[in-house]
Amino acid sequence: MWWGKRKKKRHTRIESLIGPHSQFVGDVRFSGGLHVDGQLKGNVTAADEDSSVLQLSDRGTIEGDVKVPYVVLHGTVVGDVYAREHIELAGSARVEGNVYYNLIEMAVGSAVNGQLVHISQADKGVPAAGHAPAAVKAGPSS
Repeated sequence: MWWGKRKKKRHTRIESLIGPHSQFVGDVRFSGGLHVDGQLKGNVTAADEDSSVLQLSDRGTIEGDVKVPYVVLHGTVVGDVYAREHIELAGSARVEGNVYYNLIEMAVGSAVNGQLVHISQADKGVPAAGHAPAAVKAGPSS
């Protein structure tokens, strides 16, 4: 039945901005939309885990983990990215860390120096920052 499944709406309005000549040091927790043109040193977390969106311009950099349901990257992230819903990596995007995603779009020229780990809607949640799934975590046995 049509009313049984509710479609999630992605938030598209940018309400917060870190400008191109700004350097922000510390963790950021936001809801709605966040656009980063400058440098951000800290973790980025969406307070609204259903519809928040992060846009990182080609001039922007983030040094820290990103936990946002919708992510659009044109710049560089040094840390793990947890995009529970959707991630878009433009040709200029660089990720130095693992990318956890449900749906991914990668343009030619984008780079991920880490693992791509698919998470499905059936998963209870995204692994906590710094904790890889058991299959990834397994190391040499003693």
